[in-house]
Amino acid sequence: MALLLFAAVCCAAPVGNAISAYVALKSGAEDDGGIAEGGSAADIPPRMLTAYKKAVQQAGTHAPKCQGMRWPILAGIAKVESNHAVGRNIAAGGDIRPKIYGVLLNASGAGGNTSVFPDTDGGKWDGTAQAERAVGPFQFLPSTWDGVGRDANGDKRADPHNADDAALGASLYLCGNGRDLTKRAQLKAAIFSYNRSNAYVSNVLGWIDQYTAAAKDPDLKNVSAKVRTVIEAALSQRGVPYSWGGGNTSGKSYGICCSPGGKSGTAIKGFDCSGLTQYAYAKGGISLPRVAASQAGVGKRIPASLGTSALKAGDLVFYATTPGRDSTIYHVAIYLGGGQMVNAPRPGTVVRLDAVNAMPGYAGGARLL
Repeated sequence: MALLLFAAVCCAAPVGNAISAYVALKSGAEDDGGIAEGGSAADIPPRMLTAYKKAVQQAGTHAPKCQGMRWPILAGIAKVESNHAVGRNIAAGGDIRPKIYGVLLNASGAGGNTSVFPDTDGGKWDGTAQAERAVGPFQFLPSTWDGVGRDANGDKRADPHNADDAALGASLYLCGNGRDLTKRAQLKAAIFSYNRSNAYVSNVLGWIDQYTAAAKDPDLKNVSAKVRTVIEAALSQRGVPYSWGGGNTSGKSYGICCSPGGKSGTAIKGFDCSGLTQYAYAKGGISLPRVAASQAGVGKRIPASLGTSALKAGDLVFYATTPGRDSTIYHVAIYLGGGQMVNAPRPGTVVRLDAVNAMPGYAGGARLL
């Protein structure tokens, strides 16, 4: 299997107006400070999410010694490999069309490949006998698929271009010889075996952590009515696009130009990080300044030195380029409890649930409620 890497200052102030071998491909560009991309279940096509969950249920039958397989692990791999086959048609039975092919591994240099991988399947899976290329949403090399491919959808055919089959095959490969994927070191080893690149491992782990956070529903049973109002207002905006400079007390709005990475919000109706917090707190009757650094001056400050365990549901959470200097705060979110926050992370993403450690430079919080 050759698994190919496809592939911030967050808040704006409104202004005057290979499993067989590693193919060294550069991962997707990081933007606005190099914050790792993240996601929520909202960015996964429902049929693909079904395939991931189904594979987890079936993995125990095929790899009974494996522990800790869960759908966010498969989602993290598939996000990096094929963006969950977004833009393809996924049939009820799981077949994906058009099929997903990686670059031809013939050392042409196209797509970053510099090694030759001779054909092993006569083009059965990758559509060509000239050389190998990775296939399907999990980007298996045909030679690897021969070892891990299983029929997961009951059609008596193990097809790497089928969402169910491919997800099960990926789970079996990651399980290896009875790995315990609840242990971070073994999870890292599994991902590294999938593609021998430390950058790849970090990228996939980031997505796994994001999907893990998104898979947990926040517990709002023991919060005040005002905290609940603020959190529910923020949660109601999940899936709304990030827009640089977007959002205010009335809701989402068109943003401005431009982020430090050159991203414009002028054509995107949505929220940036401080626009989202401003909106949610307005629903609770609290007026916030527009930018994250200024919002840190409202309410009771919670020092970063106390750690994230000092946060309570409804608190603002801050991130700074230089923790300890509030003037360098670049990002804000709303803490939900249980290590989660509702977050508008960066251009190109949507409002979503993230792990509180998903952003670099934790700078403490503020309690307004």
